[in-house]
Amino acid sequence: MKHIDSSAHTRGESQYVDDMPQPAELLFAAVFSSPVAHGQISELDTRNARSNEDVVAVFTADDIPGENQIGPIIQDETLLAKDEVHFVGQPVALVIARTPEAAQKAVKQIKLRVSELPVITDPREAFAQGEIIGTPRTFALGDVDDAWEKCDLVVEGRCDSAGQEHVYLETQRARAIPLEEKTLRIHSSTQSPYAVQKATAKILGISHHKVEVDVNRLGGGFGGKEDQATPWACLAGLAAWHLNKPVELVLHRFDDIKMTGKRHPYSSDFKIGVTKDGKILAYDVKHYQNSGAAADLSTAVLERSLFHSTNAYYVPNVRIFGACCRTNLPPNTAFRGFGGPQAMFVIEGAIAEVAAKLGISREEIQRKNLLKENDTFPYGQKAKNARARSTWNEADKAFNFDSIRKRVNSYNDSHFETKKGFAVMPVCFGISFTSTFLNQAGSLVHVYTDGSVSVSTGGVEMGQGISTNLNKIAAKALGIREERVKIESTNTTRIANMSASAASSTTDLNGNATLLATGQILDRLKSLAAKELNLPNKEKISIVDEAVLYEEKETGWDWQKLVQTAYLSRVALSAHGFYATPEIWFDREKEKGDPFAYHVFGTAVIEVTVDCLRGTYDINSAKIVHDLGRPINEIVDRGQIEGGLAQGLGWMTLEELKFNEKGEYLSNSLAAYKLPDVYFMPDNLTVKLLENVDDEHGPYGAKAVGEPPLMYGIGVFFAIQQAMRAFRPDLEFAYDAPMTPEKVVMQLHSDVMAELTSKKKRVTAEVST
Repeated sequence: MKHIDSSAHTRGESQYVDDMPQPAELLFAAVFSSPVAHGQISELDTRNARSNEDVVAVFTADDIPGENQIGPIIQDETLLAKDEVHFVGQPVALVIARTPEAAQKAVKQIKLRVSELPVITDPREAFAQGEIIGTPRTFALGDVDDAWEKCDLVVEGRCDSAGQEHVYLETQRARAIPLEEKTLRIHSSTQSPYAVQKATAKILGISHHKVEVDVNRLGGGFGGKEDQATPWACLAGLAAWHLNKPVELVLHRFDDIKMTGKRHPYSSDFKIGVTKDGKILAYDVKHYQNSGAAADLSTAVLERSLFHSTNAYYVPNVRIFGACCRTNLPPNTAFRGFGGPQAMFVIEGAIAEVAAKLGISREEIQRKNLLKENDTFPYGQKAKNARARSTWNEADKAFNFDSIRKRVNSYNDSHFETKKGFAVMPVCFGISFTSTFLNQAGSLVHVYTDGSVSVSTGGVEMGQGISTNLNKIAAKALGIREERVKIESTNTTRIANMSASAASSTTDLNGNATLLATGQILDRLKSLAAKELNLPNKEKISIVDEAVLYEEKETGWDWQKLVQTAYLSRVALSAHGFYATPEIWFDREKEKGDPFAYHVFGTAVIEVTVDCLRGTYDINSAKIVHDLGRPINEIVDRGQIEGGLAQGLGWMTLEELKFNEKGEYLSNSLAAYKLPDVYFMPDNLTVKLLENVDDEHGPYGAKAVGEPPLMYGIGVFFAIQQAMRAFRPDLEFAYDAPMTPEKVVMQLHSDVMAELTSKKKRVTAEVST
């Protein structure tokens, strides 16, 4: 089965927030934001903006009837700045006009006077100054300090990974429609409808049930709409509530990049100890997370970094420290992988440094330290169904690492200006929200008298295929054609208190809830069929291809007749299923527990060719063995694997998110921010699924697939670096991602650059004298 929305997408019929028919008297909003990164507001002058004929209103923090606070975890983020501004792009005022153009014109007429304060953009500087969000945390296993003296080699180093722009095709947007009795309906491009509902109610000072949030689909999310869709919906809701008119807010791409947070940049220090043959005995790492100006989801992102700091390896002695450091950038937020990729990059860098010092291959060290069954993670959970070694072995068997190594070495021996490199990248990623209470979901299923079926869940379709998966799950459970099932929009009046569509858990949670709901209906229908057909055991009744069978033999009844008979017999044809992931817990006081339902494993091997004179490179191949369990829809899941890889490759190579010392983004448009395109992707992309495995937690044995594939892309950094080492074995290279072509040139020819810089200084000095 193809993606359920593919036909509508292809024909341009899929509706997003501002594609829906416009209600009468729709007004348009635009946001005035801070032009400086840090300062005290001395004056906000909106008089010129208000004087425009087409401007209906201008709202500021003084117009918020409830609490001016939208922080999801820590209450440190205002909807509209009042006394201070903390980042360039922080919303200060909201203009409402009769046309989008008039709203944008009026925004430019607002004047803000700010007494500027010092700006911090570096997380290490923030940490040194005590600008810390929440409390620093440490995970530990074994005795790191005692282990160092047992090591044959101890290596220390630093790794830095930059942020990443989400680049969802549909920018942030929302439409708020006032209903009777001061209630609101908000159409929002959000991964978290309940977060929007809660925050809007808080801003307006009303109860949750007076705000309805409806999400049809998103034009991409990648975590960027898990929490950061909330302020735009709140702003539209604030204006609609005051004016009693529908209001739409759509961010221009430039404003979206300027005003929203990105993947968290990390700066990390590592110390690793190994035996002479590469067995890791101890690992000590400190993560300094660039959180931005407010907490947003940073503390949760950091927590997942701590959980994934040892990736797919068993290390008996570990200490992992992390701190959320407050800077004057937009509050950074969720992004596919949610802190896991940043932590994995560090241990992969540490292993690469050990390999260079020992003179053995990086993949030999990786292989020796892979997790096996019942190994203990630093947070206390035992590895169950550990497939780190089986995916590695399957990849080696299928792709032949020795053959790749020989081919790379042979190429390098015969070429001067270009060099090849390859890297193996194992991945181990835990599946569940790390806050246990979020691992819950509901599903409302209706069967109509014509046999058609409606399914409502808290899962949000954002291109990842949740609607396709739920359609197949419901149809398979009921034994009917997939065409009979309709997946409804995600709506807070049908499913209450829903968790965000995030953490790679959306299909697991909502699919299992749907199975529970359909199970209730099936049980009633089987009881009815047993009674009407005089069958002794309802457990032997099944529905296959819409035929009602008993002991796998036809009874003469079909789905249509069964449903009609149930209705006439007053048997309930609706059910609500509720699912909570079992046997997971985590004690944050002890930093120990079983936070994950299971782990996803996989192994990728990436091969590149680097032009060592120009710094450019080609990704020749990416070959993956992935632990997918029993896929619900293999086409959709393969798309997730390939798309995740593309995003990981981009993060490690082209996507350089630059800002200056004033906290202004320099890569503030898609002309300045480079993205991987079809020509950048590997010439040979192979995905092999680990066979004959399933998972007891996923619907029909499926395993999560949203986030883990992104981490395969980390391997490209080390493949490029290996090629660089082949060209300049005399140099040491920084672990500083992304590895742009400019960085490749600068590092490969650092001695030449230093000489040119020195010469320039001499010439300048001579001229001045």
